[in-house]
Amino acid sequence: MKQLNKIIALIVAVVGINGVQAQDENNPWTLSFGANAVSTRPSAAPSGETFERFSNYHSPDKFWNVLPSVSYLNVSKYLGKGFSAGITGSVNRINKSVGYNATTEKHFVYNPGNLSFYAVDLNGKYGFKELIGTKSFDPYAYLGGGLTWMGRSSAWSGNIGLGMNYWITEGFALTVQTGYRRQFDDHDQIRTHFQHLFGLTFGLGMKDQDKDKVADKDDECPTVFGLAQFKGCPDTDGDGVQDKEDACPEVAGKPELKGCPDSDNDGIADKDDACPQQKGLAQFKGCPDSDNDGVADKDDACATVAGPIENKGCPWPDTDSDGTLDKDDRCPKVAGPIENKGCPIVTKEVVKQLNDFLAKSVTFDTNKTTITPQSFATLDQVVAVMTEYANDKFSIEGHTDNVGKKAPNQILSEGRAKAITDYLVSKGVSAERLSSKGFGMDKPIASNKTKAGKAKNRRVEIIHLGAN
Repeated sequence: MKQLNKIIALIVAVVGINGVQAQDENNPWTLSFGANAVSTRPSAAPSGETFERFSNYHSPDKFWNVLPSVSYLNVSKYLGKGFSAGITGSVNRINKSVGYNATTEKHFVYNPGNLSFYAVDLNGKYGFKELIGTKSFDPYAYLGGGLTWMGRSSAWSGNIGLGMNYWITEGFALTVQTGYRRQFDDHDQIRTHFQHLFGLTFGLGMKDQDKDKVADKDDECPTVFGLAQFKGCPDTDGDGVQDKEDACPEVAGKPELKGCPDSDNDGIADKDDACPQQKGLAQFKGCPDSDNDGVADKDDACATVAGPIENKGCPWPDTDSDGTLDKDDRCPKVAGPIENKGCPIVTKEVVKQLNDFLAKSVTFDTNKTTITPQSFATLDQVVAVMTEYANDKFSIEGHTDNVGKKAPNQILSEGRAKAITDYLVSKGVSAERLSSKGFGMDKPIASNKTKAGKAKNRRVEIIHLGAN
């Protein structure tokens, strides 16, 4: 018996060194040991008096056989959903056996000869702790069977009982259990009895899949090695932000940026920074705006001089220095008043110059609308003048003499006016600034009775319509 106590003490020491936990799916094993008491009172009931077996249940001084040492050992494994299975070994010495005198109808206690008692039992247990939702109070019921030896005799028994673990810590509990052991065969020496256990229970085998010393039940990352400060989750880059909350888990960064680095210290994580090596502004995704004009330097054609966004960060020029910015100047290379959108004013002299060009040097094939090639140079001069006065509109108007019928002459005048208009447009004059008309023989400027007069009436004129 002393050797058994030493073995138990050694087991307790090992358990204490390695840590203990309450029994559940994370800590499936428990070890229990303590004292047991055996009472043969149930076997001394009168025939047919089933419930009388359980009277005087608590009479330790009369009926209980107790050894003054550790006398039982139990190892149990949790199976899940409150169920567990375990094996229990117990020893005792029977010097109190209860009999019943049918004549006097009284119980009596006698010594059967200090019989040695040994039992090995395999029991299934259901715990109610999870069901009732408590942490410390852990009641249970069990059912099983085993083999019992008293003296030199042995017999099989069926077991049923109740018990309770009271967990003082997660891994240490006080245990009380009482059970009814019914022998399967009638036996003079081995009798149906109660067995009571009083002991200590230790949880064993903390489940820790990733070996990070954080129990799986408390480990938020149970399959990945982690740190206790993050409830078992890793911090791969060691920046104080656990990987599952770290937007850059492989690179150390700042907690306020979800673990991402900020190389230029502009408060924008490098992964979101379009200019990670230059301190910049959030509105430009971390890129600078040196001239504070609202255009990021990388998109600013004039990064050191403020300018509007519309001109890529550059100030608008005024090429002809007329006070009208090029962007608003319809004649950016020729000075003109602001009220005429930067273009010079078309004077009577300018209109005369245009018409002189047409009158002197622009000709058509006879009775056709085809412009003769030698006229192109003169028309190019007209284009140059109109470009200089780009804010003004003009009407190109064709006329004929009175030779021939009116209808053909009307068509011919319209065709020649349009031909010149088309040429001017082809050379860059905006079509919106030009219109064409034909008046046939209706607006002569000289007498059609003379050859000279007729020549003057066959003409194309440019009429100034005003500013655009």
